[in-house]
Amino acid sequence: MTETLEPPAHATPLADRHRQLGAKVIEFGGWLMPLQYSCILEEHRAVRERAGLFDLSHMGELFVEGPQAGAALAAALVSDPPALTEGRAHYSMICAPDGGIIDDLIVYRLAAERFLVVANASNAQVVSDELAERLHGFSAVLDDRSLATALCAVQGPRAATILARLTDLDLSGLRYYAIAEGSVAGMAALVARTGYTGEDGFEIFVDWSRAADLWAALSEAGEPDGLIPCGLGARDTLRLEAGMPLYGNELDRETNPYDAGLGRVVKLDKAGEFVGRAALERVARDGPAKRLVGLTMRGRGIARHGYAVRAGERQTGVVTSGTQSPTLGVAIAMAYVAPADGEPGTILDVEIREQQVAAEVVGLPFYRRPR
Repeated sequence: MTETLEPPAHATPLADRHRQLGAKVIEFGGWLMPLQYSCILEEHRAVRERAGLFDLSHMGELFVEGPQAGAALAAALVSDPPALTEGRAHYSMICAPDGGIIDDLIVYRLAAERFLVVANASNAQVVSDELAERLHGFSAVLDDRSLATALCAVQGPRAATILARLTDLDLSGLRYYAIAEGSVAGMAALVARTGYTGEDGFEIFVDWSRAADLWAALSEAGEPDGLIPCGLGARDTLRLEAGMPLYGNELDRETNPYDAGLGRVVKLDKAGEFVGRAALERVARDGPAKRLVGLTMRGRGIARHGYAVRAGERQTGVVTSGTQSPTLGVAIAMAYVAPADGEPGTILDVEIREQQVAAEVVGLPFYRRPR
């Protein structure tokens, strides 16, 4: 009998720094990543009130360039990358022919014929392989630089103040979901005003070899403003409060964008075919089979991933993510339910340790940052 061995987890270029900071490290998406440094609650509150620093070097960075780069991506993804102006970005998805979500992505237009596609760590190789196949026949080249690119994020209300100390870029002119090329702490970088926390913030792409320099510079620049390092634990509670889906929880191959309430991402009016168009046209016409909703717990208990959701005696769905919200002070969750049970104000029950605990359907997101 031959034993099948799992490939060893990758380490980010900041692995030594995380150990020095006393981080609790776990395997996530094929990478060794910091779960927390101090405590998740403290890190969560730092991002909501001041700023947090994240290592996101596990994400996939896929550059697509050439005269038909935009057209190739339009045929490969559900969104319409050629509609982006240079320096802007949008949220997108790559779907299977049946409309199931292979991954959710951010697409940046760096130049007229050059795009950056950022994929989730657990799906980066799958997305890279899919794009390579789907670009066949187009005058476009895929350059997978996932293992050559480091990514750090500064998130929180003081993020712009902190980053402004290190860059020559005009951050006041960098809009949400925009990207610019410039210098950060003396190193060449791409700076995007994007994030996964519900707060203002920036994601900074540099060469893999400069990751430690970038982390050190951001840490020093952020010290006067109370910036602290943050791990995956806080990133998860922050994104859940902001109603942002997580691949493997809210998104997967059995779910299409309309199920997830993200039909706006699908551009059925764009010219030409794209993978999944026919299936997604049917869902747009007939309606989704399930509906992603927010739940706030009326009774005691926290709804966790996989818990059943009931409407009376009938199981209507399942919880995909849940936590005690540090910001709101209540237990919150996201769940898929039957479309008829998904109207805000509907009272459902979540099975928690064989008890039926009342929960109210609410609109997403749970939290919006003050403007």
